[in-house]
This record gives sequence, C-alpha cells and structure tokens, in this order.
Amino acid sequence: MTFEKIQAIIVDQLDKEPEEVTLKTNFRDDLDADSLDLFQIINDIEDELDIKIETDEGIETVEDLVKYVDSQLA
Repeated sequence: MTFEKIQAIIVDQLDKEPEEVTLKTNFRDDLDADSLDLFQIINDIEDELDIKIETDEGIETVEDLVKYVDSQLA
C-alpha cells in the first residue's frame, strides 16, 4: 500500500510511467530527480499520509523512502 501511494506521487510529480518507478529505482540516477524534485515528492507524501519526514538524507531509492515512511506510520 505504501509503495503504491508513493509510486503514484512520484509518477505524477516527475511525469514518469508507473513501470519506471520500482523499489530499486534511484531518484537521481534513474529518474533524473534533483533535490527540489525530492523535496516536492516528500511534501506530497507528508500531505497524503499525514506524517512528517524530517530529512531526505539517506533516501536514494524508492525503497529507502518506502521503508522510512513505513517506519513513521508504525
């Protein structure tokens, strides 16, 4: 569930196809996302899931972000 929500936000924000966004997808290398893109994705996730993400440090892949969000929801 978390992955699907995050995937939808990334697809919308970066104008990508869903199949381009997997757990192993790297934001910078695979999606050409810069820090501003990641900031906007994180803001959208915070609004959607009503959580606070303190930092994007250490978040390089979609899986990193999903694990972080899951830990905040637990």
